[in-house]
Amino acid sequence: MLPENFEIAYPWVFWLLPLPILIYFILPPLRLKSASLYYPLFAKAQEYTGEKARKSALIKRRNALVWLIMMVIWASLLAALSSPQLIGEPELKVKTSRNFLIVADISFSMATKDWVVDGKRQSRWDAVKSVMHDFIDKREGDRMGLIFFGSAAYVQAPFTPDLGVVNQLLDEADVGFAGQMTNIGRAIIKGVEMFDNDTLDTKVMLVLTDGVDGGQDVLPLDAADMAAQDSVMIYTIGIGNPNGSGSDLDEKTLKEIAEMTNAQYFLGTDAEELEGIYDELDKLEPIEYEEESYKPSTLLYYYPLGFALVLALGNIFLLEVWGIFKKMRNP
Repeated sequence: MLPENFEIAYPWVFWLLPLPILIYFILPPLRLKSASLYYPLFAKAQEYTGEKARKSALIKRRNALVWLIMMVIWASLLAALSSPQLIGEPELKVKTSRNFLIVADISFSMATKDWVVDGKRQSRWDAVKSVMHDFIDKREGDRMGLIFFGSAAYVQAPFTPDLGVVNQLLDEADVGFAGQMTNIGRAIIKGVEMFDNDTLDTKVMLVLTDGVDGGQDVLPLDAADMAAQDSVMIYTIGIGNPNGSGSDLDEKTLKEIAEMTNAQYFLGTDAEELEGIYDELDKLEPIEYEEESYKPSTLLYYYPLGFALVLALGNIFLLEVWGIFKKMRNP
């Protein structure tokens, strides 16, 4: 039985199958002149018998086996011309349909060394960066962007599908580059402006901070309201233990920002928990795939073509052997 993915590209070719038979019956036989024997008494023989000379031709007839072989060769050639092939499943490619913006707090409080990664004490920012690299590497298909904020907010990486560049620009940022305060509202507004200057409809923002908003010009909830009106989803992550000494993490505001934009709030108190948050984000905002329009195919025409060639060579050999055999019988 033929496999399910077997297809014939040009099935109409098989309508030519009876063509040799039609040619045989429609076209007259080919007449070739050949040498003849001159008979001097031919005219007298005509007078004696009363018969008149007629034009005639000898038509060589092939035996049934040769005809069968020729028809099989013709059918095999048509099978090759019909382009038989095995069609594979269309491959999946990553669909670029979303802008994913990471808005990270690099105020002075992120330099606090209260996280332990692989048995070593690290600052919050170094720990966040190490986990964030893995998260960025998994976002194939998303156009990633980076905004860092403290007292001010600035674009570190515009939206790009080149995740390697995003990782490199992430490494180049350090605590204190944007000032010592935590201006969450201004950072969200900067992110909304980036989305407004792009064409993709799906807009996701991830805000990471360990502090309370200290800005005076734009309140975080007002900025979240503007984002919601622009269909931007803002996932928020609180860094550090809100009940620990010296922590000023404003979980209430971060939760309200996420709720206003139909997203979620997460609390990351250590590197393992942060990794789990990123895994959860992958599930909430999964990478989308679409089928390639091109379907891979494996051409099979050379099988019937090779079979026809073998039969043709065998037929020639058979005719030669038959000719030699006839000469031996009629020397």
